[in-house]
Formats: sequence, C-alpha cells, structure tokens
Amino acid sequence: MKISYQWLQDFIALQAQPQELSEILTSTGLEVESVEPFEEIRGGLKGLVVGEVLTCEKHPDADKLSLTTVNVGQGEILPIVCGAPNVAAGQKVIVATLGAELEMDGKSLVIKKTKIRGQESVGMICAEDEMGLGTSHEGIMVLDPSAVPGTPAADYFKIYRDTVFEIGLTPNRIDAASHFGTARDIAAYCQARNLPMELMAVPVPDLQPDTNDLPFEIQIDDTEGCRRFTGVTLSGLSVGPSPRWLQNRLKAIGLTPKNNVVDVTNYVLHEMGQPLHAYDVDQLIGRKIVVKALPEGTPFITLDGEERKLSAQDVMVCDSQKPHCIAGVFGGLHSGVTEKTRSIFLESAYFDPIRVRKTAKRLGLSTDSSFRFERGVDPANTLNALKRAASLIKEVAGGQISSPFMDVHPRPVDPWNIEVSYAHINRLIGKQIGNDTIKRILSSLDIQVVKEQEGVLTLQVPAYRVDVTREADIVEEILRIYGYNAIEFGDKLNSSVSYRNHPDNEAMVNRASDFLSANGFTEIMANSLTKADYYAKLTSLPLAKAVPILNPLSADLSVMRQTLLFGGLEAISRNINHKNPNLRLFEYGRIYQLKDTNLADFGNFVETPVFGLFLTGSVEEKTWAQDDKPVGYFHLKAYFTNLLNHLGMGMQQFRTLGLEDCSDLFKGGVAYQMAGKTVIRAGRISQALLKPFDIDQEVFYAEISWADLLPRMSSRKKFQELPKYPEVRRDLALLLDEKVPYAQIEELALRSTKDLLKRVELFDVYKGKNIPEGKKSYAVSFYLQDSAKTLTDKEIDKAMSRLTQTLLQELHTELR
Repeated sequence: MKISYQWLQDFIALQAQPQELSEILTSTGLEVESVEPFEEIRGGLKGLVVGEVLTCEKHPDADKLSLTTVNVGQGEILPIVCGAPNVAAGQKVIVATLGAELEMDGKSLVIKKTKIRGQESVGMICAEDEMGLGTSHEGIMVLDPSAVPGTPAADYFKIYRDTVFEIGLTPNRIDAASHFGTARDIAAYCQARNLPMELMAVPVPDLQPDTNDLPFEIQIDDTEGCRRFTGVTLSGLSVGPSPRWLQNRLKAIGLTPKNNVVDVTNYVLHEMGQPLHAYDVDQLIGRKIVVKALPEGTPFITLDGEERKLSAQDVMVCDSQKPHCIAGVFGGLHSGVTEKTRSIFLESAYFDPIRVRKTAKRLGLSTDSSFRFERGVDPANTLNALKRAASLIKEVAGGQISSPFMDVHPRPVDPWNIEVSYAHINRLIGKQIGNDTIKRILSSLDIQVVKEQEGVLTLQVPAYRVDVTREADIVEEILRIYGYNAIEFGDKLNSSVSYRNHPDNEAMVNRASDFLSANGFTEIMANSLTKADYYAKLTSLPLAKAVPILNPLSADLSVMRQTLLFGGLEAISRNINHKNPNLRLFEYGRIYQLKDTNLADFGNFVETPVFGLFLTGSVEEKTWAQDDKPVGYFHLKAYFTNLLNHLGMGMQQFRTLGLEDCSDLFKGGVAYQMAGKTVIRAGRISQALLKPFDIDQEVFYAEISWADLLPRMSSRKKFQELPKYPEVRRDLALLLDEKVPYAQIEELALRSTKDLLKRVELFDVYKGKNIPEGKKSYAVSFYLQDSAKTLTDKEIDKAMSRLTQTLLQELHTELR
C-alpha cells in the first residue's frame, strides 16, 4: 500500500521528515518497506531555467535554424542555436542549461556544449514535449512576459513533488488502508507522547439535492451479502481529464488517472478507505438498483472484457433487468463511466467480507475494492464517503445532485463492548503505564471509555476495527501506540528445563544438512502450498489424496504438497533458465496426505517430515582438464548411502525393491524398505514430469521418509578395535536372471554367512556375447573374516559352499 507524505498533511500537521515518519509508522505496526521520491515530471526539470531571448538571427548556413542569445539570469548570456520556427527576440522561454537531462522518445538526452553547422550552442530552448509538460512539438514554449529570467523551471511551473511510503499492510489492519487511517495512527502516536498533534477530519459537506430529476429506488434482496447500501445521482456532468492536483495525488500512489469521475472514486477510496462505484445512468434500466444473487452459471462481462460465470453466492448489483457489477469486486463492461456519460448513479456500500473474498478468489480477481471489502470496511462511513465523492465530482466535473441521498440499512453493524482491567493491561505489557496515558491512547484510536469502575474499563470499539474483539487485542493496540521500544528489559531471565527426545530431531536434521552442505549441496525451501494440476494425472500421488485449501490465494496454491519433488523441479527449472544447470539441491520439509478421501474433517490428514535430494547436470564444471560428465543414479545413491552412514545407519538394514508403484514419477529407480515399509524412493525422474518445467536434462531424485528412520539414527560415533586376523577374499562369477538386483545377492549372502562374511562388493557386470538372452553376469567379491582366529581353507570352503547353495536355491544362479 502506498501512502503520500503530502496527502497525509491534509489531516495532520507533520513536523517529522519522511525518514523519521517512516520510523514512526513502523513502530505503530505499519511497517514501511521503502521510501521513494515522486516528481510530477521525471527529473523534476532540474537544470531548466526561465530565459529571455535577447537576439534572434538566421543561421548563415541553415535556412531552418536561428542563432539566438539568451539571458538565463545573473547576467549570464548563452549563445543557442534553435530550430523552432516560432522563436523570436523578446520572448520568455525555458532553457535547458549544460548538464540538464531530458527525456526524448524514451531516451535520455544530456545537454552538452556543441557546434551546429559551425556555430557554438550552449544549451537548448525547449518545447513542451521535451520537458514532459505536453505533447506538442510545433515550436518552443513561450512563457508569460512577466516571467523572470533565471527562475528555475520547477518553481515557475510549480512542479509537484512528494515522498511516497510503501507500507506492508498486514491483513488485520484494514483500518489503516487509507490516508486518513494512517494519519489517525500517527496522531495517536504523537498524542501518547504529549506532542501537539490534531487529527483533522475529512471534509464532508452537508449536501442537499439540487433537483429531484433522477430519483432511484434501492432494493436489497440479499441482506446477508449487503448490510448497507447508499446512493445518489448526479446529472449534467462534463466527463474529461481530471485537474492537475487530482492527477498528481493519484500518480504519486501508483494509479493511472482515467477521467474526473472515476478519479474521484479512486481518490476517496485512498483517502477514506471506502470503495465507491459510478454507473452511467443511461445504461441502467428502470431507475432501480437491486442487490441480489443470480442463478449459478449466469454469464457476466466485466470491465476487462472477460466473460465470467457467476456463482449463486456472488453478490450482484443490478438494475431492474440485468446485472451491472460484481459487488465489491469488479464493475461491468457496459455501465462504466465514459466521456459520453452525462449522468451517474454513485454507489457507496458495505458488502459481506466473506462473500466478497470467496467471489474474488474464485474469479481470480484482486482489486483495490476487493482488498478492502474482503477485510471489512467501516459500515458507518459509507454515507460520509458518498457525500465527499459527490462534492468532489461537482467540483471537478460540474453538474448537480439530482436525487436525495439514499441509505438502505437492513442489518446495521453496531459497535461492541470489551472489558479490560488496568492490572491486566500492565501485566501483559510488563510495565506500569499510567491510567491517563492508557485512556489517551484509547481515545486517539476512537475506542471510547463507556464506564470505569474499580480499575476495570468498559470500552466501545468502533465497527471498523474488525481486528479488535478481545481483551488481548485492546492491550496490543495500547502497546503498539505506546511503543514496543519503550518497554525496558529487566535483568531477570526465566528459564525451564525441558526434556529432549533421543535422537533429537533438530540435532539430526542439522547433522544431515551439514553433511550435505559439505558435499556440495545447496538447501532450498519451497512452499508447502502447491498446484493441484501437478497431481491431476498421477496414480502414485493421486489428486484425491491431496489436502485441499478451503480458501486458496490462487490456483497455484490450492493444495498441500504430497512430495518435495515439484518444489525442487521449480527451483531446478529457474536455475537452468538462469544458466546454472549443474545442481545438487536438498530440502527438509513436510508433506501432507488425506487419511480418508471420503471424510471432510480438518484433522483428516497425515503430516510427514521427509528429506529430498536432487541431482542434475554435470558431476563437475567443465574445464580444460576435466571432461563434461553427467551425473547418474549411482552418484545419487552414493550421496544418500553416505548420508545414512553418517547418521549411524547402514544400507544392509534395508530391503531393495523396484519402483513399479511410482512408475509415473520415476523412469527407473529403487525403493528401500525397512520393517515392511518403504522409507526411501530414488531414481531418475520421468521425462513426462520434466516437460512442463522445460527441463531437457536428466534429474535424479531421492525422497527419504525422515520420521521412519529417525528412531534408528545415532549421533554417537562408534569405535571398534582393528582386526588382528586377516580377511579372505573369494570372487564368484554368477549367471542370473537380468531382473535380479544386486542388492538381493548382497542380502542373501550376508544372511547365509553372517558370522564370517563382512562385506560384499560388485566389481563387474556383463551382458552380451556368450550370455543367454534374459541373463546377465555379475562378478562379486566376498570378504570373510573371523575376529577370534585365522580362517582355515576348510572353513572358507564351507562358508562359500553354503553361500553358493543359498544363491542357487533362492535366485537360481549359476557359476560361470
């Protein structure tokens, strides 16, 4: 939200400079994210001054050029070559002096000393388009003869300058979503410190109708969706560009002026926080406004020309026959104000925040009006805002008020009472604040003290403070105005002894993160909210199992993620697009799934912490000494195997399976099970998933179920004595079915000779000549060792015989 420094001064006499004021705003909870200068004309006409043309003669070598001498003040006479046909001696003009910077045709032009056809030119006499004051380039701008040479152009034209604060408005502070609301907080801050600061009200004249030529009837059928609706008609308008002061106010806060009527509605919205809407009376049928809901699926064309299908829950503003506006969100195409408009119906209303928010989110529309209505505007302010807008429209567009001010108020929103004690206020704040200070702060925030008895205040909260509903909210209001920085810290520090589970989750996550970072990985953090479209075609992670968001901010944030995969692919895609294709990424986060797809319950989901590892691109950056070698699955496996070893777990604890249940995610890979539950899935991501992200290179991904492995982890280093007796190696060449994984051989071998077999290593894989179809050959090393004695040949042969028999029986292997 943008707030103008000059505009604030309509309501408070500011003594603080912009930088100091930004600190005051931030201390009251209106965090200032940036402070930017604004100038009506880019550059502020710096280096441009009023000049007087003393002489003007034809250029000796150019028919269309003139040689002039110009007095630019303080006795300085400049020779300037000018190409304008209307230049003449005695004129008062604007001169761009040396170093001045002008914007011409979108390009910057710096005025320099030069020669034009052999004649020296020190400056430039300007046309209005060269200064940004208009569009004409027919000749130089000639000023009033009373202009004084040497006067800065910015002062002569009274160029508007301002300072604009960008405020990160939190959703609960809609009361400050206007210049008057922001000024109210500044005034409260100053008054709490006994600084002289009077808050001046928005000028709202007590208007009376000039005629009753355009009476309208207002009918509210949907009283739940519209609790107050005010309106008035104006006729005889002259719709056109707004005056300069109004355009400057809107431009300063980032709005583009449209016409004087629309600009007034935008002006009042940002001044008072009340959205308004103007309808062309000639487009309304029946001189009747009806607020109601329309049947499901009713088509409606909005101001942007898009046809949208309405919901039966949308509140619509209609005439006697057809709709003209989605209440609180967006106007219709055919009833907007144009240059041909002569009469308008002006609306100021209070629409139900929940209904407006649902409509805006469903239609994917976010406007200044919906931003305020969906958070809750001031229901007591609608008529004042209407009168303020009507008076401004008469001022800038002429015309007359052609009907009484109509106010239909079927369901009033009343203020509410809250009780709070001084003792509780001081206890929560942690400091004794004077009772007079507390009441002064409350009064400055329009919170009235209805009754005070035995240290307890009964307070009446205005209806526009939708965020103040509890005693704690009152305390928060007092504290933010009193100042968080005014609360001293004591010397006493309270602490408690807490029990931490072993292994400690946070410690193990940090241990894993440190290990991966040390191995060249970069940590990423993706949003837990993601697109439903990612899961629409998946069977392993079906959309039906995704946890939906009841009120999503957008379609891109409509469900909770079921995997870390898509967040990582978004990061990979962005990095590749920024010429960073070689990536090692990891993320620790939570994934979510519904327990029962048929049960609508807030607790019907499971939240699981997982680790995700991503590899893509090359192993190393290509150099003169290093070839470009792409990463593969076994690079990924090495990383997560070493990670688990670092966390006190060996891969021998897992059973290896294929990834048939995740074939829509992976194109080849392995699942690792423990106690019958899959805890790791790793492999190459299928090209079908990579295509929507425009990723053309291979991506390898491993997802580790952290919660299942945590109980088996250990942060303690284990040490054992070095073996005293030698190990023995025996190699076997095994012929087996090509579908049998190596992990199964390792598992069977360790199980059959677990007392002596210490490790198993695969050192060769062969398929091809002399190998039958559907078979492969594994060359495997088996290392045997006894910690108590040296193994004899008989013991070794017996162990190897038992091992080969197990492989033959279980896997139908053959020795080559």
